[in-house]
Amino acid sequence: MTTPVPPRENPDQLWRSEGTPPSPPPTPPPNRGPRGGWLRMLLTALVVFVLVDLLLNLFSGAGSTSITYTEFTKQLTAGHVSEIYAKGDSIQGKLKEAQPKPDDGKGSYTDFSTQRPVFADDGLWSTLTAQGVVVDARPVVQERSFLVNLLLSLAPMLLLVVLWLVIARRMGAGGGMAGLGRKAPPKPVALDGPGARRTTFADVAGIDEVKAELTEVVDFLERPDAYRRMGAKMPRGVLLAGPPGTGKTLLARAVAGEAGVPFFSASASEFIEMIVGVGASRVRELFAEARKVAPAIVFIDEIDTIGRTRGSGGGMGGHDEREQTLNQILTEMDGFSGSEGVVVLAATNRAEVLDKALLRPGRFDRTVTVSPPDRDGREAILKIHTRDVPLAEGVDLAQVARTTPGMTGAELANLANEAALLAVKHDRAEVGPREFAEALEKVQLGAVRSLVMPEEERRRTAYHESGHALLGMLQPGADPVRKITIVPRGRALGVTLSTPDADRYAYTEEYLRGRIIGALGGMAAEQVVYGVITTGAESDLEQVTGIARGMAGRWGMSSVVGRLTAVPADTQGAYGLSAAPATLDAVDGEARRIVAECYEEACRKLTEHRPRLDALADALMEHETLDEEHAYRAAGLPRAAKTL
Repeated sequence: MTTPVPPRENPDQLWRSEGTPPSPPPTPPPNRGPRGGWLRMLLTALVVFVLVDLLLNLFSGAGSTSITYTEFTKQLTAGHVSEIYAKGDSIQGKLKEAQPKPDDGKGSYTDFSTQRPVFADDGLWSTLTAQGVVVDARPVVQERSFLVNLLLSLAPMLLLVVLWLVIARRMGAGGGMAGLGRKAPPKPVALDGPGARRTTFADVAGIDEVKAELTEVVDFLERPDAYRRMGAKMPRGVLLAGPPGTGKTLLARAVAGEAGVPFFSASASEFIEMIVGVGASRVRELFAEARKVAPAIVFIDEIDTIGRTRGSGGGMGGHDEREQTLNQILTEMDGFSGSEGVVVLAATNRAEVLDKALLRPGRFDRTVTVSPPDRDGREAILKIHTRDVPLAEGVDLAQVARTTPGMTGAELANLANEAALLAVKHDRAEVGPREFAEALEKVQLGAVRSLVMPEEERRRTAYHESGHALLGMLQPGADPVRKITIVPRGRALGVTLSTPDADRYAYTEEYLRGRIIGALGGMAAEQVVYGVITTGAESDLEQVTGIARGMAGRWGMSSVVGRLTAVPADTQGAYGLSAAPATLDAVDGEARRIVAECYEEACRKLTEHRPRLDALADALMEHETLDEEHAYRAAGLPRAAKTL
């Protein structure tokens, strides 16, 4: 197996790196000792206590207790009142000594307030004079000043501001970019382990023509002086374009490992943030780290995330951030920042959406297309991914490669892993042909579902799959039938697997019509046998629609539409905006005509060969799954006589 991508030692670092020289460790903060820590905690607790006590005293309003007028006259008669202040019928006062509260007897009070009834005629003034009570012109309980009231009203807002500043300071010091877009300090470079093995071209197989193009980049990195003497400049960047799983990231690591230079890798989406300018800052930081150890390789995966054509869409914040990040990458690659010796490798599976400024010479000088491997390439990839897997003697990787056309390197690696998992599940010491066959069925057909179907439903499914298989056997130029099953797998109640004997790179009209006839075989079989059709042909019709529209609108196989492209190659594109409405109507009309002719042909052939259809369905009802040899034998058609 290939060596895994090294993890980030620091979670705040945006990129991973291999083969970089050790960087000096960061300076640790000064150790203030346990005594200093305890002292700071005590001081903080004391300040918090004083502030809370002050706020409580301010809110308490000096502790004035409201009492009844009867309680007031009682305390006055007993000679406990020292002074009062009256304003209208409201009376404030103070006692000579603290007295228990009259309501529950819990606690005591000194300052009080009460309300004198308007009907009271108790000679209050004479009583006050007799008791020697001081009647003052100023309130006994002083009201809070304007400044204190202002501070109390602003206190919650001030606390929120202080809390926000503390959080922002901590996030900024943590190394992230959340401190209002503040640039984080440079991070130490992650290092490889002492015994780590670099990925080289020996770990890459199946794409020899791509390796040949990248070998020149390796030579540039190994012998830069030889090229400088000849006046040649090192390429700024190489774009690896191809479908997912074809090994673009592995190739980039292999180039760095083969040349023995440091390798920095990051995903384009990791540069983007909501705050405009953060992505550009991160790009500058990454290239600065790469220039320190140049010559080096910077790898940006999924560059179409930030490298889309500029000017499309509205000027929202995220759009501006993406454009600024892209502009910074263009600037770094253009050499304005002194990036000599830093080669940028990028990967994408949507090269058509990239900005033209990225693809011009001086930025990405070369575009290397990484395609799925051919049969020999698949065999070489399987050998690499089974180096650490104990294989039984009967395993033929060449045969496995022949039965996996169109699979990418990642899919083949998954196939080898699934076979190893099945071997462990079966308690086997080695991975044999049975495990590879089951793994291939699981990958291509889906996992088996435990679904109990009625007998009539099983027979209808058997006829449906027999229709697919029999038309594939009868149609000249069609792909051979490899396996038929009525065991529910994935979303399907049954599956018919057909794969070519050799890789195909161009398709004739006859072959495509055969594909349509074979896909319509299930529906045609139901029509011939039962006189009705069911919803089981949904996925078949989706496949038929795509092929028929491609024949009429993309590949010039219709005399009505003509030799032009009216349907977008990207299935995600807007179909209605690809051509004029009249042209699209013609495409749909021709697609319907092609499908109708193929369906009529499918029904005619199944009617002519009804005994073969019944025999194949009966064999499926008995065995549930038929491999290639048993399927052709049940249909009464020799495999060798098949026209290829």
